[in-house]
Amino acid sequence: MTHTHEEEVLARIAKGLVYTESEAAFQAPRRRTEQIFEYNHTPPGETEKRRSLLVAILGSVGERTVLLPPFHAGFGSNVHIGDDFFGNVNLTFVDDVDIRIGDGVMIAPSVTLTTTGHPVHPSRRTDFGRFSEPIVIEDKVWIGSNAVVLPGVRIGYGSVIGAGSVVSRSIPPMTVALGTPCRVVRAITDEDLATRTAEG
Repeated sequence: MTHTHEEEVLARIAKGLVYTESEAAFQAPRRRTEQIFEYNHTPPGETEKRRSLLVAILGSVGERTVLLPPFHAGFGSNVHIGDDFFGNVNLTFVDDVDIRIGDGVMIAPSVTLTTTGHPVHPSRRTDFGRFSEPIVIEDKVWIGSNAVVLPGVRIGYGSVIGAGSVVSRSIPPMTVALGTPCRVVRAITDEDLATRTAEG
């Protein structure tokens, strides 16, 4: 594959158009499969080793980051995480293109963030035909267990995504959203500062 052809494929990917496994094969060296395997099998007490592996795996990673193993990623190198991140077990990144996560984000167990989908018509899925759009999760978002965030979604500052939701559209800041498909159910207000603060 020529350099010009690679640029053409990357341009199609950037536009959210369909591309195939063979066309994207030149990106294989950016996959961090071996390092992810090693991270997932590193003993809990080896915090420095875990940190160095995470720096090697991810496109960028902030300070005070906790990512509990096992986690899974198609590449790893397309994931960018800010400071004070907490990711619980079985977090899956389908990161054929960028996943950008801000500061102070918390993600519960078994969440999937997928930048990639496939065409509906089966003839367009030959050679694993697919399209990819980036995901952005802004600062201080909380995503509940078993949620799925789909290609092209942006989740706004401070929002909460309910457990089991399928997030197919962007969610505005400071809202609670849940369901399949995920919909905003209410705003987050100062009244939420008083919840679960005392008995009765």
